[in-house]
Amino acid sequence: MFEDEDIEGEVTRGARALVICPDIRGQRRSEDPENRLEEARGLALAIGIVVADAFVLPIRNVRPGTLFGEGQIDRIATSCTLEEAELVIIDASISAIQQRNLEERLKRKVIDRTGLILEIFGERAATAEGRLQVELAHLDYQASRLVRSWTHLERQRGGFGFLGGPGETQIEADRRMIRSRMGRLRRDLEQVRKTRELHRKRRGRAPWPVIALVGYTNAGKSTLFNRLTGSDVMAEDLLFATLDPTMRAIRLPGVEKSILSDTVGFISDLPTQLVAAFRATLEEVTAADVILHVRDMANPANATQKQQVIGVLTDLGVIDGEDGQSDMPIIEVWNKFDLIDADRRAELLGLAEHSDDVVAISAESGFGVDDLLDKLGEMLTEGARVHHLTLPASDGQRIAWLHAHGEVIGDEDAGEGEVGPLRRIDVRLTEKELGRFEALET
Repeated sequence: MFEDEDIEGEVTRGARALVICPDIRGQRRSEDPENRLEEARGLALAIGIVVADAFVLPIRNVRPGTLFGEGQIDRIATSCTLEEAELVIIDASISAIQQRNLEERLKRKVIDRTGLILEIFGERAATAEGRLQVELAHLDYQASRLVRSWTHLERQRGGFGFLGGPGETQIEADRRMIRSRMGRLRRDLEQVRKTRELHRKRRGRAPWPVIALVGYTNAGKSTLFNRLTGSDVMAEDLLFATLDPTMRAIRLPGVEKSILSDTVGFISDLPTQLVAAFRATLEEVTAADVILHVRDMANPANATQKQQVIGVLTDLGVIDGEDGQSDMPIIEVWNKFDLIDADRRAELLGLAEHSDDVVAISAESGFGVDDLLDKLGEMLTEGARVHHLTLPASDGQRIAWLHAHGEVIGDEDAGEGEVGPLRRIDVRLTEKELGRFEALET
């Protein structure tokens, strides 16, 4: 058996774990329990944990103190012994009391879905901003769990003199330190948010449209990003292979330059602490000109995954919660066609051909990627009309901008003006491009 200090230790790579998916009767879930269990296995593998065994446990009545019934706890304990598992992963949110009681009964470390996802994010965050966001989310989660009765939380710190009293308990000191640290992190992240907002405004004045990749984790966003940009962003068959947002320039038909942004993958039951901490990152999506919703069509649960992504986009205000519509163009990118059998592939291709906002591709093989680029080019140049502009001939910067980012139909002398020689330029621009041009400093 394991001692308390082993139970309290961190989740380590190579640890043998038991993964359990509670199937609670009467709880309406859109995902099939087996699909949820498979995703939980993937989350564990994503952080290097060895899954010794995994199974679904039906629960008729939730026990407030332990979640599971006595017989189910005995089954879990037996499986832990047989499989030599040192960690138990519960694919659900469990309370601090339930976690403590299960650890005492099983004599093993127990973590829930939120704790596991936080571990993954903590390992994957590469930038300073990402680490700040993850630490804030982790502290928020930890603050609600300082009820665990480890010995160091029972000690009292003595006061000074006669008025010192019994002193504060260690748990109160821990809470105070966590609150203080969270306050500093929030201030740092607020500065990050302001900086990110300034960058967005600067990009808004720039001529280049922004395309945001969104999708369920492991849908193939980073693989598509690499294919379109020639980058080497980490792209593996792992949940949350990439965390920090990445931006690169790409060329599209009719558009000399645009910015492609890869964002963090979404997942069902994403911890509220992470949604709050990563909101500044996710808000990058709201400033995009076009959203590419990448879907893993080889996954049997892709319809459910789509709803999870739509839910996050609705929370961000990109999609209207009442009518389900968006003012921002959204293209569904049906990915992983290289993994689909021939009959299903033919069926999906037929559906995609009859839809204006769907493109079928394989980011891995390159199938359909040219069609996606053509679609993006058409969408970004749609609605362009000819504008007749007269500019000082000395305003080389804005004249060059028009030649680089619009379709210049005519460029000729327009006589003399108050500031000297003038040029008349007839150029085809979209309304957004015209707005960006007008925002350029003269």
